[in-house]
Amino acid sequence: MAGANPGNEWPPREWFGKFYLADLHVHSRYSRATSRDMTVPTLARVAREKGLALVGTGDFTHPDYFRELSEYLVPAPEEGLYVFRDDPEGVRFVLSAEVSNIFSQGPYRNRRIHTLLLAPSLEVVREINLALSRLGDLSADGRPTFGFPVKKLVRLLREISPDIAIIPAHAWTPWYSVFGAFSGFNSVEECFEEETEHIWALETGLSSDPEMNWRISALDRYTLISNSDAHSPAKLGREANAFWYPMSYPALLSALREGNLAFTVEFYPEEGKYHFDGHRSCGVLFSPAETRAHGGRCPVCGEPLTVGVMHRVEELADRPEGYRPPGKPLSVHLVPLEEIIAEALGVGPQSKRVKRTYRQLVDLAGSEFALLLEKPLSELASFVPEKILEGIRRVREGRVYVRPGYDGVYGVVSIFGGEEEETTAEAPRQQSLF
Repeated sequence: MAGANPGNEWPPREWFGKFYLADLHVHSRYSRATSRDMTVPTLARVAREKGLALVGTGDFTHPDYFRELSEYLVPAPEEGLYVFRDDPEGVRFVLSAEVSNIFSQGPYRNRRIHTLLLAPSLEVVREINLALSRLGDLSADGRPTFGFPVKKLVRLLREISPDIAIIPAHAWTPWYSVFGAFSGFNSVEECFEEETEHIWALETGLSSDPEMNWRISALDRYTLISNSDAHSPAKLGREANAFWYPMSYPALLSALREGNLAFTVEFYPEEGKYHFDGHRSCGVLFSPAETRAHGGRCPVCGEPLTVGVMHRVEELADRPEGYRPPGKPLSVHLVPLEEIIAEALGVGPQSKRVKRTYRQLVDLAGSEFALLLEKPLSELASFVPEKILEGIRRVREGRVYVRPGYDGVYGVVSIFGGEEEETTAEAPRQQSLF
């Protein structure tokens, strides 16, 4: 499938220096299935390499991690933000966490909603943790689980501070989200009821993008943001938000309330692991139309198919595909640099050769986003190998192909499509370009 970038000269060159990139949703090593490297020092270093100016701490509810945050972080010059004590001029941190609520509401049992929280200070976080510790075990996981309705979470947090941002996380994921096919609702209002006015923004998640969400007119009132939900350092910044300067916590809240973003940086939604429908065990991948034609069941085993994000969007959409509400910020779809390098060199993304090339390019350009988004191609041509440069060009122009993800299986991006790859015999010569 082709991408949908606005153009190879977008965002406009004159915007650079006027916005900063932020990834607000990450996890620490205290969350399940998360790398042990997800620590404050590592986040500070990798965020700088990626080109992020602001990154969420993740998991501030976990008692051990909160102690680490209190030790590692000191107030930044910008109000409500923090900085790693050993790198006072480096990346800024915003206090963040994700919470899971599993509850019954309305005619349905087993509602499962994940929520991203942002807080203005360690003192406020201490109050949040004290209140939540009375309602569940905060030490069990970096993303704690509670058995009460998510609207009660909103009410509790608003009583602590009106400056806590409460954002439905990865809003379309089938199993744990506000619109999830198996556990969610058909509207934000149905989920949060009388607390809806305190929800300002929605996180679109890896399997959807703003363009998909624009098809639902009821979502026009919400600011659509995108974050990595990173469980390992390499995934940091795979989605991000471009906020206008100045940078501060009050300015961030204002942007979330008013939708004043420059743009969002997106994963190709087809690459997300719940974009299309399917059944992983049987290798069945269906479009929404194919799912309906098969009565929602796997043609191999007869079990119900996992209904993906595109299917749910189509169920709730009241606008045609391609509709853009006036005044909404656009997005830019990118492919991680390591994936571009791997395909250009014809090796796996985890190979030592890819890691070495990535490090050399980032050192020369300043950051990954400088390569993928900021620097003109004419400037990159002086030090980026030709095939990798062509990959970056194609990603900027949206000329990629994706086999959609489904039922927990990530989609596969192809930049060069069915083209014949260069022979590996040429590869050693590329190293001389560094």
